[in-house]
Amino acid sequence: MREALGDQLRQDVSLAPYTSSRIGGLADFLIEVRSSEELERIAKLLWKMDMPFRILGGGSNVLVSDRGVRGAVILNHARDVSFLESESGPRVKAESGASLGSVSRRTIEHAWTGMEWASTIPGTIGGAIVGNAGAHGGDIASCLEMAEILQPIEQVEVWPVERFEYGYRDSVLKRLPQPFVILTATFRLGTTTMEMAKRKLKEFVDYRQRTQPSGPSWGSMFKNPPGKSAGRLIDTAGLKGLQIGGARVSAKHANFFINLGDASASDVLRLIRLVRKEVAERFNIMLELEVELFGDWDPEEVSDLVISGESL
Repeated sequence: MREALGDQLRQDVSLAPYTSSRIGGLADFLIEVRSSEELERIAKLLWKMDMPFRILGGGSNVLVSDRGVRGAVILNHARDVSFLESESGPRVKAESGASLGSVSRRTIEHAWTGMEWASTIPGTIGGAIVGNAGAHGGDIASCLEMAEILQPIEQVEVWPVERFEYGYRDSVLKRLPQPFVILTATFRLGTTTMEMAKRKLKEFVDYRQRTQPSGPSWGSMFKNPPGKSAGRLIDTAGLKGLQIGGARVSAKHANFFINLGDASASDVLRLIRLVRKEVAERFNIMLELEVELFGDWDPEEVSDLVISGESL
């Protein structure tokens, strides 16, 4: 690997600075890429060398183990974005490492509509596609047209949105038995007025500032159960402000967990378990993680938390 990648390959690198929670152990190897072409080349190289790897984008929806990540982590900084006009309407083509929120806000500058809901969501295009990210009544499934998917056998394929089999915070990619890499995505949008687009942006920004805490966190920790709000369930159970080690349930929004500065992944996992237990006992509802467990976790320790198809 050193011969093939040179200085691009870094060894024993803390992942904490690359996550929104500022938590994470060491990656055996870290490789940063800055274009979809480079991402494709590195992925093919690692597959050829039988080197296991994971891709890390914005690090906003992952809880990285204190024990780190075995194998390689590709830090995806492929962020090119193109704005395309056509007779069938505007399109945005973005590389998978581009910021979802940034892409959304740039569409507003064009007076295009369809992605305003994403303007305050952290994370990257790639992660959003895998998890069908959404907010304010919109989601990826509502605006994605197609994406370029790289797999070891089929190589690069163009997947239309229907192939992702989207559900609430779910896609077929979460259940795919073989590895894959999202290279680019194309979104179909509509047109609006600049006034209307900016009004929506202000509404969503104001809502976020009013309802969500600042500081290192993961965004929503749990999925909303059908017809219910995870945050409201946690709040009603009296768990706002609950703290283990350096991790605390936010007093502003109970579905947000905060790193007070010295939290470990172990602290967060213990807090997750306690919150799930209390909510289950009170409401007979077992909350399901929206955040992905990333890295070298003890399978027995987290088996009840990992969704079928997710890889440790």
